[in-house]
Amino acid sequence: MIYSMTGYAALSQELPQGTLNLELKTVNSRYLDIQFRIMDELRGLEPALRELIGARLARGKVDCRLGFSAAVTAESLAHIHSALLKQLLVLDKTVREHAPQAAPLSVAEILRWPGVIATEELSKDALKESALALLTRALDDLAATRSREGAKLKDIILDRAAQVETLVARIKPKSALIVANLQEKLRQRLKEAEVASEDERVRQEIVLFAQKIDVDEELARLATHLSEVKRVLGKGGGAGKRLDFLMQELNREANTLGSKSVDAEMSQASMEMKVLIDQMREQIQNIE
Repeated sequence: MIYSMTGYAALSQELPQGTLNLELKTVNSRYLDIQFRIMDELRGLEPALRELIGARLARGKVDCRLGFSAAVTAESLAHIHSALLKQLLVLDKTVREHAPQAAPLSVAEILRWPGVIATEELSKDALKESALALLTRALDDLAATRSREGAKLKDIILDRAAQVETLVARIKPKSALIVANLQEKLRQRLKEAEVASEDERVRQEIVLFAQKIDVDEELARLATHLSEVKRVLGKGGGAGKRLDFLMQELNREANTLGSKSVDAEMSQASMEMKVLIDQMREQIQNIE
Protein backbone atom coordinates (compact mmCIF):
# COMPACT_ATOMS: atom_id res chain seq x y z
CA MET A 1 0.00 0.00 0.00
CA ILE A 2 0.93 3.64 -0.44
CA TYR A 3 0.57 5.62 2.78
CA SER A 4 -0.06 9.33 3.16
CA MET A 5 1.82 11.10 5.94
CA THR A 6 -1.40 12.87 6.93
CA GLY A 7 -3.62 11.10 9.44
CA TYR A 8 -5.53 11.31 12.70
CA ALA A 9 -6.65 8.91 15.42
CA ALA A 10 -8.11 9.36 18.91
CA LEU A 11 -9.03 6.65 21.40
CA SER A 12 -9.84 6.24 25.09
CA GLN A 13 -9.37 3.34 27.49
CA GLU A 14 -11.49 2.97 30.61
CA LEU A 15 -9.57 1.76 33.67
CA PRO A 16 -10.82 1.17 37.22
CA GLN A 17 -8.90 4.26 38.34
CA GLY A 18 -9.92 6.51 35.46
CA THR A 19 -9.67 7.03 31.70
CA LEU A 20 -6.62 7.08 29.44
CA ASN A 21 -7.02 9.44 26.47
CA LEU A 22 -4.70 9.28 23.47
CA GLU A 23 -4.62 11.38 20.31
CA LEU A 24 -2.35 11.02 17.28
CA LYS A 25 -1.93 13.62 14.52
CA THR A 26 0.51 13.24 11.64
CA VAL A 27 1.51 15.59 8.82
CA ASN A 28 4.21 15.44 6.17
CA SER A 29 7.87 15.81 7.08
CA ARG A 30 11.13 14.83 5.47
CA TYR A 31 12.03 12.61 8.41
CA LEU A 32 10.24 11.00 11.36
CA ASP A 33 9.68 13.72 13.95
CA ILE A 34 7.78 12.64 17.09
CA GLN A 35 6.52 15.22 19.56
CA PHE A 36 4.83 14.27 22.84
CA ARG A 37 2.37 16.19 25.00
CA ILE A 38 2.03 14.08 28.12
CA MET A 39 1.00 14.97 31.65
CA ASP A 40 3.89 14.85 34.12
CA GLU A 41 2.57 11.73 35.85
CA LEU A 42 2.87 9.78 32.57
CA ARG A 43 6.15 11.28 31.36
CA GLY A 44 8.03 8.06 32.16
CA LEU A 45 6.11 6.27 29.39
CA GLU A 46 7.59 8.41 26.63
CA PRO A 47 10.53 6.13 25.66
CA ALA A 48 8.26 3.10 25.24
CA LEU A 49 5.72 5.13 23.27
CA ARG A 50 8.43 6.56 21.03
CA GLU A 51 9.81 3.09 20.30
CA LEU A 52 6.39 1.77 19.34
CA ILE A 53 5.64 4.71 17.03
CA GLY A 54 9.08 4.44 15.43
CA ALA A 55 8.45 0.77 14.66
CA ARG A 56 5.24 1.59 12.78
CA LEU A 57 5.97 4.90 11.01
CA ALA A 58 8.88 5.74 8.71
CA ARG A 59 8.33 9.44 7.96
CA GLY A 60 6.14 12.32 9.07
CA LYS A 61 5.70 14.75 11.93
CA VAL A 62 3.81 12.99 14.72
CA ASP A 63 1.99 14.78 17.54
CA CYS A 64 1.11 12.34 20.35
CA ARG A 65 -1.07 13.49 23.27
CA LEU A 66 -1.63 11.22 26.25
CA GLY A 67 -3.66 12.12 29.32
CA PHE A 68 -5.33 10.43 32.27
CA SER A 69 -8.59 11.50 33.91
CA ALA A 70 -9.05 10.05 37.38
CA ALA A 71 -12.43 8.48 38.09
CA VAL A 72 -14.63 10.34 40.58
CA THR A 73 -16.55 7.97 42.86
CA ALA A 74 -18.60 8.38 46.03
CA GLU A 75 -15.73 6.86 47.96
CA SER A 76 -13.16 9.21 46.48
CA LEU A 77 -15.35 12.25 47.15
CA ALA A 78 -15.26 11.30 50.83
CA HIS A 79 -11.48 11.78 50.76
CA ILE A 80 -11.12 15.31 49.41
CA HIS A 81 -7.81 16.98 50.24
CA SER A 82 -9.27 19.83 52.32
CA ALA A 83 -6.03 21.80 52.66
CA LEU A 84 -5.42 21.80 48.91
CA LEU A 85 -9.05 22.71 48.28
CA LYS A 86 -8.76 25.75 50.58
CA GLN A 87 -5.56 26.84 48.82
CA LEU A 88 -7.29 26.65 45.45
CA LEU A 89 -10.21 28.73 46.66
CA VAL A 90 -7.89 31.37 48.11
CA LEU A 91 -5.91 31.52 44.88
CA ASP A 92 -9.12 31.70 42.86
CA LYS A 93 -10.32 34.66 44.96
CA THR A 94 -6.94 36.41 44.71
CA VAL A 95 -6.80 36.06 40.94
CA ARG A 96 -10.32 37.50 40.49
CA GLU A 97 -9.48 40.44 42.75
CA HIS A 98 -6.66 41.39 40.38
CA ALA A 99 -8.48 40.29 37.23
CA PRO A 100 -12.26 40.78 37.72
CA GLN A 101 -12.94 39.50 34.20
CA ALA A 102 -11.49 36.07 35.06
CA ALA A 103 -14.06 33.28 35.45
CA PRO A 104 -14.17 31.51 38.81
CA LEU A 105 -13.12 27.89 39.08
CA SER A 106 -16.01 25.51 38.48
CA VAL A 107 -16.72 22.51 40.66
CA ALA A 108 -15.66 20.20 37.83
CA GLU A 109 -12.34 22.04 37.44
CA ILE A 110 -11.68 21.82 41.16
CA LEU A 111 -12.42 18.10 41.27
CA ARG A 112 -10.12 17.49 38.30
CA TRP A 113 -7.27 19.37 39.95
CA PRO A 114 -4.41 16.89 40.64
CA GLY A 115 -4.42 15.82 44.28
CA VAL A 116 -7.78 17.28 45.30
CA ILE A 117 -9.47 13.88 45.27
CA ALA A 118 -7.78 10.83 46.70
CA THR A 119 -7.58 8.20 43.96
CA GLU A 120 -6.42 4.65 43.89
CA GLU A 121 -2.83 4.63 42.70
CA LEU A 122 -2.32 2.90 39.38
CA SER A 123 0.81 0.76 39.15
CA LYS A 124 3.39 1.90 36.59
CA ASP A 125 3.49 -1.51 34.93
CA ALA A 126 -0.28 -1.63 34.51
CA LEU A 127 -0.32 1.94 33.21
CA LYS A 128 2.45 1.21 30.71
CA GLU A 129 0.68 -1.91 29.47
CA SER A 130 -2.61 -0.07 29.03
CA ALA A 131 -0.98 2.93 27.33
CA LEU A 132 0.95 0.75 24.85
CA ALA A 133 -2.16 -1.28 24.05
CA LEU A 134 -4.10 1.94 23.46
CA LEU A 135 -1.32 3.32 21.26
CA THR A 136 -1.24 0.11 19.22
CA ARG A 137 -4.95 0.45 18.50
CA ALA A 138 -4.53 4.13 17.67
CA LEU A 139 -1.69 3.32 15.26
CA ASP A 140 -3.93 0.77 13.55
CA ASP A 141 -6.63 3.43 13.11
CA LEU A 142 -4.00 5.90 11.92
CA ALA A 143 -2.66 3.42 9.37
CA ALA A 144 -6.17 2.94 8.00
CA THR A 145 -6.70 6.67 7.48
CA ARG A 146 -3.22 7.11 5.98
CA SER A 147 -3.86 4.16 3.67
CA ARG A 148 -7.14 5.61 2.39
CA GLU A 149 -5.49 8.97 1.79
CA GLY A 150 -2.51 7.24 0.17
CA ALA A 151 -4.80 5.42 -2.28
CA LYS A 152 -6.23 8.76 -3.39
CA LEU A 153 -2.74 10.21 -3.86
CA LYS A 154 -1.71 7.14 -5.86
CA ASP A 155 -4.66 7.55 -8.23
CA ILE A 156 -3.84 11.23 -8.79
CA ILE A 157 -0.17 10.48 -9.53
CA LEU A 158 -1.01 7.61 -11.91
CA ASP A 159 -3.47 9.85 -13.75
CA ARG A 160 -0.85 12.59 -14.22
CA ALA A 161 1.79 10.02 -15.24
CA ALA A 162 -0.59 8.64 -17.87
CA GLN A 163 -1.08 12.15 -19.27
CA VAL A 164 2.69 12.61 -19.55
CA GLU A 165 2.94 9.24 -21.32
CA THR A 166 0.30 10.41 -23.79
CA LEU A 167 2.37 13.52 -24.54
CA VAL A 168 5.51 11.42 -25.03
CA ALA A 169 3.65 9.04 -27.37
CA ARG A 170 2.31 12.01 -29.34
CA ILE A 171 5.72 13.62 -29.81
CA LYS A 172 7.85 10.55 -30.46
CA PRO A 173 6.72 9.71 -34.04
CA LYS A 174 7.02 13.37 -35.01
CA SER A 175 10.51 13.84 -33.62
CA ALA A 176 12.41 12.28 -36.54
CA LEU A 177 10.16 14.06 -39.06
CA ILE A 178 10.83 17.43 -37.41
CA VAL A 179 14.61 16.84 -37.57
CA ALA A 180 14.44 15.75 -41.23
CA ASN A 181 12.33 18.78 -42.21
CA LEU A 182 14.68 21.19 -40.48
CA GLN A 183 17.69 19.58 -42.16
CA GLU A 184 16.01 19.98 -45.53
CA LYS A 185 15.14 23.64 -44.79
CA LEU A 186 18.74 24.27 -43.82
CA ARG A 187 19.97 22.72 -47.08
CA GLN A 188 17.57 24.89 -49.05
CA ARG A 189 18.78 28.04 -47.33
CA LEU A 190 22.38 27.07 -47.94
CA LYS A 191 21.51 26.48 -51.56
CA GLU A 192 19.86 29.88 -51.80
CA ALA A 193 22.97 31.39 -50.25
CA GLU A 194 25.01 29.50 -52.90
CA VAL A 195 26.77 27.40 -50.26
CA ALA A 196 27.40 23.79 -51.28
CA SER A 197 25.68 21.52 -48.77
CA GLU A 198 27.83 18.64 -50.04
CA ASP A 199 30.91 20.32 -48.58
CA GLU A 200 32.29 18.06 -45.82
CA ARG A 201 32.45 20.81 -43.20
CA VAL A 202 28.92 21.96 -44.03
CA ARG A 203 27.70 18.36 -43.92
CA GLN A 204 29.24 17.95 -40.46
CA GLU A 205 27.54 21.12 -39.26
CA ILE A 206 24.18 19.86 -40.52
CA VAL A 207 24.67 16.53 -38.73
CA LEU A 208 25.72 18.33 -35.54
CA PHE A 209 22.66 20.55 -35.73
CA ALA A 210 20.45 17.48 -36.12
CA GLN A 211 22.04 15.90 -33.06
CA LYS A 212 21.45 19.03 -31.00
CA ILE A 213 17.74 19.11 -31.73
CA ASP A 214 17.18 15.34 -31.59
CA VAL A 215 15.05 14.48 -28.53
CA ASP A 216 14.82 10.69 -28.87
CA GLU A 217 17.02 10.14 -25.81
CA GLU A 218 14.98 12.53 -23.68
CA LEU A 219 11.73 10.85 -24.74
CA ALA A 220 13.17 7.41 -24.01
CA ARG A 221 14.31 8.50 -20.53
CA LEU A 222 10.92 10.07 -19.84
CA ALA A 223 9.24 6.78 -20.71
CA THR A 224 11.70 4.87 -18.49
CA HIS A 225 11.15 7.16 -15.51
CA LEU A 226 7.37 6.97 -15.91
CA SER A 227 7.55 3.18 -15.93
CA GLU A 228 9.58 3.33 -12.72
CA VAL A 229 7.00 5.64 -11.13
CA LYS A 230 4.29 3.07 -11.82
CA ARG A 231 6.49 0.23 -10.55
CA VAL A 232 7.24 2.06 -7.28
CA LEU A 233 3.58 2.90 -6.75
CA GLY A 234 2.64 -0.71 -7.43
CA LYS A 235 5.22 -2.02 -4.97
CA GLY A 236 4.04 0.31 -2.19
CA GLY A 237 5.72 0.79 1.18
CA GLY A 238 7.98 3.76 1.87
CA ALA A 239 7.90 5.17 -1.66
CA GLY A 240 8.01 8.92 -1.03
CA LYS A 241 11.75 9.55 -1.30
CA ARG A 242 12.13 7.38 -4.41
CA LEU A 243 9.19 9.07 -6.10
CA ASP A 244 10.54 12.51 -5.23
CA PHE A 245 13.85 11.61 -6.91
CA LEU A 246 12.00 10.39 -10.01
CA MET A 247 10.13 13.71 -10.20
CA GLN A 248 13.48 15.51 -10.28
CA GLU A 249 14.61 13.31 -13.17
CA LEU A 250 11.36 13.75 -15.06
CA ASN A 251 11.56 17.50 -14.66
CA ARG A 252 15.16 17.47 -15.91
CA GLU A 253 14.17 15.63 -19.09
CA ALA A 254 11.14 17.87 -19.66
CA ASN A 255 13.35 20.96 -19.32
CA THR A 256 15.89 19.54 -21.79
CA LEU A 257 13.07 18.71 -24.17
CA GLY A 258 11.91 22.32 -24.03
CA SER A 259 15.42 23.74 -24.51
CA LYS A 260 15.98 21.56 -27.60
CA SER A 261 12.59 22.29 -29.08
CA VAL A 262 12.46 23.95 -32.49
CA ASP A 263 8.78 23.21 -32.94
CA ALA A 264 5.77 24.94 -31.35
CA GLU A 265 3.96 21.68 -30.63
CA MET A 266 6.99 20.21 -28.89
CA SER A 267 7.45 23.38 -26.82
CA GLN A 268 3.81 23.25 -25.76
CA ALA A 269 4.13 19.56 -24.87
CA SER A 270 7.19 20.32 -22.75
CA MET A 271 5.31 22.99 -20.82
CA GLU A 272 2.35 20.66 -20.25
CA MET A 273 4.71 17.96 -19.01
CA LYS A 274 6.30 20.28 -16.47
CA VAL A 275 2.88 21.30 -15.14
CA LEU A 276 1.88 17.64 -14.75
CA ILE A 277 5.20 16.76 -13.10
CA ASP A 278 4.76 19.63 -10.62
CA GLN A 279 1.28 18.33 -9.81
CA MET A 280 2.71 14.87 -9.15
CA ARG A 281 5.51 16.27 -7.03
CA GLU A 282 3.03 18.24 -4.91
CA GLN A 283 1.11 15.05 -4.10
CA ILE A 284 4.29 13.05 -3.47
CA GLN A 285 5.28 15.46 -0.68
CA ASN A 286 2.52 13.81 1.38
CA ILE A 287 3.59 10.21 0.69
CA GLU A 288 5.51 8.33 3.38
